[in-house]
Amino acid sequence: MSIFSALSRWFAGQAAARCSERDVRCVSPAGLHRMAYTEWGERDNPNVLVCVHGLTRNGRDFDDLARALAADYRVICPDVVGRGRSDWLRDPAGYGFPQYVADMMVLLARIDAESVHWFGTSMGGLIGMFIASQDDSPISRLVLNDVGPLITAESLRRIGEYVGNAPKFDTYEDAEKYIRLVSAPFGKLSAAQWRHLTESCLRRGADGRLEMRYDPGIGAPFRNAMLYQDVDLWPIYDRIRCPTLVVRGSESDLLTRETVLAMAARGPRPRTVEIPDVGHAPMFLESEQIAIVRDFLLAA
Repeated sequence: MSIFSALSRWFAGQAAARCSERDVRCVSPAGLHRMAYTEWGERDNPNVLVCVHGLTRNGRDFDDLARALAADYRVICPDVVGRGRSDWLRDPAGYGFPQYVADMMVLLARIDAESVHWFGTSMGGLIGMFIASQDDSPISRLVLNDVGPLITAESLRRIGEYVGNAPKFDTYEDAEKYIRLVSAPFGKLSAAQWRHLTESCLRRGADGRLEMRYDPGIGAPFRNAMLYQDVDLWPIYDRIRCPTLVVRGSESDLLTRETVLAMAARGPRPRTVEIPDVGHAPMFLESEQIAIVRDFLLAA
């Protein structure tokens, strides 16, 4: 490769790695709300990857993954309503999968995507499952990150203890200590990685203190809906037909090894991968983890 070709590829990669922040209007029974999203890569790239986060997180969790894949995809990372830069619902009872799926379909119409690849962590994976299970689904390749059709009561109890109950913080250091505590299952991350995951989920409240960047109102519908019993979504999973990759953290309490083995034998019969020394959920901040996703998504 000539030096001119190498420089051209480098500049193209730099341009693709830049991101922009946008939003789209969606609707609930209580009225309109805006859903924010971060967009990476070239807007005219027909290959679209949608990355959707977990229950209390936001789309900036995927910065490293999106940056790595932006030369191959137009990467769209939404903040599910009630999280990140997105609006909060007027009626917290609306926080649930019917609203989340409806909002995602509005997003796909906004970006004019007929077919997408989908990477979903935990809640984001369940949203992907619901969409991929539909006839004429726009999802043509699916990654389920530490989530499946059977969700354990143990993991729901753990999540229910903190969701919607986060304290406010006087200092950044106090906030990061809390994030490291409730997110300990993410594994052994570097100081810089913890800082990114903390900064992206904080905002300054009206009282000047730091607070989590999500609506505390998401907690009550979560607890009411789950009832701390195992959640069985096998009939939905069994309708999925697109190529699927299931990733499990080896220490996960939400996706058990037994469930992964059962998933591999039915429905889309996915490829499965286990990430060592991680619980719920792998964050795909390391090059080795990103390579797993890249290899699957870009497979012929």
